[in-house]
Amino acid sequence: MALRELAELALGAALTAGATYADARFVRRCHQVVSVKNGGVSRMAFAEGAGLGVRVIARGAWGFAATSVLSEASVRGAARQAVELAEAAASSICEPVELAPVEPAVAEVPTCAQIDPFRVPAAEKLDLLMACDAAMDIPGIVVRQAETNAWREEKFFASSEGARIYQERLVTQVEVVATAAGNGEVQRRSWPSSHGGELQARGWEIIEPLSLPARAAEIAREAVELLRADQCPKGRMDIILEGSQLALQLHESCGHPVELDRVLGTEASFAGTSFLTPDKLGTFRYGSEAVNIVADPTIPGAAGSFAYDDEGVQARVADIVRNGIFVGYLNSRETARKLGLDLVPAMRADGWNRLPLVRMTNVNLLPGAAGSLADLLRDTDEGLLLVANKSWSIDDRRLNFQFACELGYRIKNGQLAGLVRNPTYQGMTPQFWASCDAICGEDEWKVWGVPNCGKGEPMQIMQVGHGVAPARFRQVMVGVAD
Repeated sequence: MALRELAELALGAALTAGATYADARFVRRCHQVVSVKNGGVSRMAFAEGAGLGVRVIARGAWGFAATSVLSEASVRGAARQAVELAEAAASSICEPVELAPVEPAVAEVPTCAQIDPFRVPAAEKLDLLMACDAAMDIPGIVVRQAETNAWREEKFFASSEGARIYQERLVTQVEVVATAAGNGEVQRRSWPSSHGGELQARGWEIIEPLSLPARAAEIAREAVELLRADQCPKGRMDIILEGSQLALQLHESCGHPVELDRVLGTEASFAGTSFLTPDKLGTFRYGSEAVNIVADPTIPGAAGSFAYDDEGVQARVADIVRNGIFVGYLNSRETARKLGLDLVPAMRADGWNRLPLVRMTNVNLLPGAAGSLADLLRDTDEGLLLVANKSWSIDDRRLNFQFACELGYRIKNGQLAGLVRNPTYQGMTPQFWASCDAICGEDEWKVWGVPNCGKGEPMQIMQVGHGVAPARFRQVMVGVAD
């Protein structure tokens, strides 16, 4: 049966079984990975899967069931099971589920990719990755890695309210990593960023502008130089975070705490509650007046973009922090109704067999008036420029954090003055963002993709994005305390 017919069948079966609301989500996904390591192929794989999930409200409670057997009998069975689960759960709920109203959409949304990465021959991908590997083959480098991934997702969403939405999405990712060893040290450099490299909801057209082999050679040299670099100093000093590190800082200390299910206590896995409780909305000073943060799933080609979320709510831009004041959450139809808030579409599921959760979209720090990174450096007498994340930790309320970076540069008299190794910094979220006094302008602003944001039990992995420009933070604690 066609996917639309399957979805209609699921809705009808759920309503007949007693649901007062139902939605059906058909998802088909393909994933290809090609990677090399130390001059040889380390992995070539392709995976494909499809299925349909049915979410219902019955007797005021949620129920969900899914199937990968796309037959009439199996789809009807999943719909009936979802209703049975909702009815079983109804006896334990404190209050019935209510949904914020939404205009049902009928739409077809094609991918914005220009070159389908699945049509690029594997041999061409291997040639590129092997060229990167060869460029990193210098004395001192002990591990050379390069990898590219491609994803295709087709999704059809239908609801008992009348929504009928088809969306197609292509995603391309690439990363190169060089690891050096010597002088009792191991140092790692990655590019274009750590923890996934370049990730965009576009096609193979993103690859050529990256100049990967040349960049691979550059990071290999940096990894070797770090073996002999000075240790990161200790104490309070001004720091500038480059884009990829600032993106992760934003992800961990703003993106997660504004997910409203965490705030309300219905999701608490993986360091997951939030200090941004509802009493703070509209009054709490989250950062300095320079800090403006929005959720924007409408950016073409960004990793966290969509036209409609997995509740069929149309994408829109929404303020999260305005002039330093916390003003908005990422939410769902249920949580928005519970607090009487405007909908900020953010419900997404990792595949057909998972319930949608409130997830980050593109949570962006808007550009400021500090001009270029060179301008910001000239305006900084002394401090550190910190580049590319190595590791991080943050408490379960998203308040206290510590980050380590792959490398840092000393800043003296407005100029870079040599590498430092093992740089770290720490702080508390509101105080840290309050110390932000300068953000670079639009020419430095970029959306960085995060391929592996984890949330939920069972674990759901989501691709999200963060638009940032380099920014300065005053008198931050750096280095490892004795």
